[in-house]
Amino acid sequence: MYKLYDFLPSGNCYKIRLLLNQLGIDYERVNVDILNKESRTPEFLKINPNGRTPVLYHDGKYLAESNAILGYLASDTHFLPKGKYEQALVLQWMFFEQYSHEPNIATPRYWVSILKAEEEYREQLTAKMKLGYAALDVMEQHLAINTYFVANQYSVADIALYAYTHVAEEGKFDLSGYSSIQAWFKRVESQENHIDIKKS
Repeated sequence: MYKLYDFLPSGNCYKIRLLLNQLGIDYERVNVDILNKESRTPEFLKINPNGRTPVLYHDGKYLAESNAILGYLASDTHFLPKGKYEQALVLQWMFFEQYSHEPNIATPRYWVSILKAEEEYREQLTAKMKLGYAALDVMEQHLAINTYFVANQYSVADIALYAYTHVAEEGKFDLSGYSSIQAWFKRVESQENHIDIKKS
């Protein structure tokens, strides 16, 4: 049995729910309200000393970090390409997502739409959005000549990048000029057993 420690609005948590659903894996969802510091309790810190969601429990073990969980679940499935080089490309895009993309796309959304604190973070938002648009430009350039991110097949690289990109406008990003990203959204959303980010 799988158990997912999850904060529903989080794109990092959504990645895991989406893949579990697309793999047809039943799981127990445990809500962790990070706004009420539930990820900082002594009980949760025993599960993940880093105090963050998501955390997956399976086979008597806990695993944190969204993209590590994606890799674990995707192993030996069609969500991970077979070739060694292609698997390395998946990791390349997942590292890009966590280093260049997520900190600059997800954080403005968190400040604006979840904390409702746009004015408080206005100065930081300016810097984050500049870097966020740079990450979107990298994605747009790649998707202009590729159907998906790796080997022209839907994979966990797409799930990792879709999670926060498709809600970037909630952080005041304007995606209207990113036609290749918009077309990719439709391809991702047409995949079997796709679910909305708001669905638990």
